Amino acid sequence: MSATLSASTLLAVPMAPLVGAALAGLFGTKFGGNHIGRKVTHSLTILGVLIAFIISAMTLRSVIVDGARFNATLYEWMIVGGLKMEVGFLVDGLTAMMMCVVTFVSLMVHIYTIGYMEEDEGYNRFFSYISLFTFSMLMLVMSNNMLQLFFGWEAVGLVSYLLIGFWFNKPTAIFANMKAFLVNRVGDFGFILGIGLIAAYAGTLNYGEAFAKADDLAKLTFPGTEWMLVTVICICLFIGAMGKSAQFPLHVWLPDSMEGPTPISALIHAATMVTAGIFMVARMSPLFELSDTALSFILVIGAITALFMGFLGIIQNDIKRVIAYSTLSQLGYMTVALGASAYSVAVFHLMTHAFFKALLFLGAGSVIIGMHHNQDIRWMGGVRKYMPITWITFVLGSLALIGTPLFAGFYSKDSIIEAVHESHLWGSGFAYFAVLAGVFITAFYSFRLYFLVFHGKERYDQNPDAHHDDHHDDAHAHGHDDHGHGHDAHKPHESPWVVWLPLVLLAIPSVVIGFMTIQPMLYGDFFKDAIFFNLEKHPAMEEMKAAFHGPWAMAQHGLTTMPFWLALAGVVVAYYMYMINPALPAAIKRACGPVYRLLENKYYLDWINENIVARGARALGTAFWKGGDQALIDGAVVNGSWKLIGRIAGVVRWMQSGYIYHYAFAMLLGIFVLMTYFVWFNK
Repeated sequence: MSATLSASTLLAVPMAPLVGAALAGLFGTKFGGNHIGRKVTHSLTILGVLIAFIISAMTLRSVIVDGARFNATLYEWMIVGGLKMEVGFLVDGLTAMMMCVVTFVSLMVHIYTIGYMEEDEGYNRFFSYISLFTFSMLMLVMSNNMLQLFFGWEAVGLVSYLLIGFWFNKPTAIFANMKAFLVNRVGDFGFILGIGLIAAYAGTLNYGEAFAKADDLAKLTFPGTEWMLVTVICICLFIGAMGKSAQFPLHVWLPDSMEGPTPISALIHAATMVTAGIFMVARMSPLFELSDTALSFILVIGAITALFMGFLGIIQNDIKRVIAYSTLSQLGYMTVALGASAYSVAVFHLMTHAFFKALLFLGAGSVIIGMHHNQDIRWMGGVRKYMPITWITFVLGSLALIGTPLFAGFYSKDSIIEAVHESHLWGSGFAYFAVLAGVFITAFYSFRLYFLVFHGKERYDQNPDAHHDDHHDDAHAHGHDDHGHGHDAHKPHESPWVVWLPLVLLAIPSVVIGFMTIQPMLYGDFFKDAIFFNLEKHPAMEEMKAAFHGPWAMAQHGLTTMPFWLALAGVVVAYYMYMINPALPAAIKRACGPVYRLLENKYYLDWINENIVARGARALGTAFWKGGDQALIDGAVVNGSWKLIGRIAGVVRWMQSGYIYHYAFAMLLGIFVLMTYFVWFNK
């Protein structure tokens, strides 16, 4: 490719998955008459995502090697006053990287789905949904204006609603997708307010034009207050990110999204929906750099999420929910980096996390298949010898997650910790403690999961619920045979190649991608023109650059730092508690009953939402309905108006008797009144 990227070629990136989704949805489901079978459906959708990935990889190469850029309008929808509403693409280092991550992880999920969903009645519908999800995320990351950004933002929310509730006959799935939809509406309300303020005061929705006016926005105050306008804009935008990227307290939807099939758990949690908020804040860095207040707010919210969501991962017994709370914690790490003004570090962790978190989720799905759809880790154990490929890839993903030197997660997570340490913003002290403590917690719950599943005594034949775990496992949701794929029901088994091949392909970048890319992404020109730093006010990245001497030296130094020893301590403690002295966790649970109940009830946030927020909203809605709608509008305005007219009409009808002498009398009376009036006032 030349240094000038082709608009038509770029357009093929989101359109290829969209065409695949449309063909699968229209002709592969009951809606379209089931004209194409399963093989054709998955072939079309995989081909669409493969085309998108190939073009994305070529685009990334052109951006890196040739310095290619693209920023143009493809379609002008309308002009309202001076405000242009258009569809356009902006391709730079940030966009090209996101395009490759989204399409590669999506491609792996598509291939994996062939094996995981093979017995599901909604097979074709699922492929249609995940391709549509890929299209939505690509439109979001490739946008060059806030209207298209908002379109992609809402589209990923809509498709996530469809995917979380994919098994629509399952009550818990319906509750989970509605919960995700409503919580995201709260965040999206703040997001659209932020976009509206930019449109109102900058007079444009285009990124470049809005960022060019950033300094002018920084001089304005919010009407009626002393608040900086740019602070209000940034906080409103970040509230949107809090919903999409599941930050406290708008995180409550994400653990329940595990009610959807495992492949979509990997896609939502690794490369698409939850990373949208991180990407958006990084893209808006020219605005966020102007408000230390907004950055401190982001820093504290991220630190709370990183630390306290990690605690919840410790007590989970559902294999998917442990990884889900890990996602929440890692999203908190990314948000902390954003708040520390280390946007490139946040996006770097977004990229590394996408690979190893997709690997862990798909690995968990492979375990679920091998365990005949049991998801409770208490009834696993010794799986390693039955599922060697799943085991080795899962342990590689776990080592990347906890930040083992030379693995991808090490470079990004340690960079976040260092950025927070170098930050001088308000809240950075608490954030530094949170991310350090989170290292131990992450290692502990990750290897608690690993040891209980892959090592120790085999417990899969002792499950008292026999395929009915506490979280309603996938088996009954999509009609899988309890005996798996024809294997002995009492023995785990390795998954088919379409399941383990994506694990192997994801394990490779989970190990090497950090080592390969840390120099250009954090300390080179990869994000030039995409991410903006004010190094005078926020010198963290400059100080980190001065201390960086290459990825190999960083890994060697990492063996002597506090994060490494905290991670090692977490692994050792997990090994002791679950392999050497398995009675200890139960004893700790009894001794710390109130703390355990607090964690088990997820800090009672669900209870607060359901019993205070939701009931309060229902009470307020009832008051508006009874008092406003029924009493005021229907009673006073609508019904009152016709009743008044009816009474007036009754009086008028009485006067219109139809007798001539009544009318003659009225005429005489009128003449008398007029004569009296003129005589009286002409004296």
